[in-house]
Amino acid sequence: MLTELREHVGKFLFERVAGPDGPATRARIHDTPGPRWFAPDRPIRAVHGDASMFIGGISALLLQSLHPLAMAAVAAHSGFRGDPWGRLQRTSTFLAVTTYGTADDAQRAVDHVRGIHERIRGSTAEGLTYHAADPHLLEWVHAAETDSFLRAHQRYGARPLDDADYDAYVADTARVAEALGVIDPPRDRHDLSERLSAYRPELRATPEARAVARFLLLQPPVPLVARPLYAGLAANGVACLPAWAREAFELPGLPVVEDLAVRPVGRVLTGAIRWAMAPPPTSP
Repeated sequence: MLTELREHVGKFLFERVAGPDGPATRARIHDTPGPRWFAPDRPIRAVHGDASMFIGGISALLLQSLHPLAMAAVAAHSGFRGDPWGRLQRTSTFLAVTTYGTADDAQRAVDHVRGIHERIRGSTAEGLTYHAADPHLLEWVHAAETDSFLRAHQRYGARPLDDADYDAYVADTARVAEALGVIDPPRDRHDLSERLSAYRPELRATPEARAVARFLLLQPPVPLVARPLYAGLAANGVACLPAWAREAFELPGLPVVEDLAVRPVGRVLTGAIRWAMAPPPTSP
């Protein structure tokens, strides 16, 4: 009975994250022989393969939306509202391919994304122009994502890394960022923190960013039965945001509540996801 439940929940989660072609994509990524961008012992593999990514992903989307130009590009061109699961599946596949796939497959994935970015241009309601291939915008998206994944793993990772390995994680992600067009991305946590701080004068919670927050936190595209569990992940995604980002969204921090309720729920939920999605034991 417990095994059947585990298989059912694991299959549901995997289909949501990886899409209908998930099994074939997973086999291609992991079973195709050839050199990889990252060796099996690299920190990026530990972080991106952990259930804490479910929390880090929510936090990253909220943080990234605070840049008006990046948010305008997403709102106008990504179709996240009409097809949120499709966007999640494309993003998770890109992360999996560049983290675990062959070097050739990773380069093809990067080239595909760069081609999409090159075509995305437009203007905000205030008349400011944006181009998704702008290295400055790409760096913001990269830095916000890296910081969010790192924070979530520090709190909820099955095996949190030491300081040196988290610095190495930032350096690993810089490999992908450069391939996407970021110029001189951050390569350790200190540099990452400084880059994020440098963007703060450009950041604000526009109406589009607040709409994203409402969508992610109050109107998630998940079945009603799963919404309480999602709410726990979302609450931890908010708790992982830097204090200044929460203030921009007018989401107050409640340290006592977070320590006594939110973080324990996050640990339980990530543990449950880890349990459900773990590969079945092999027969002796």
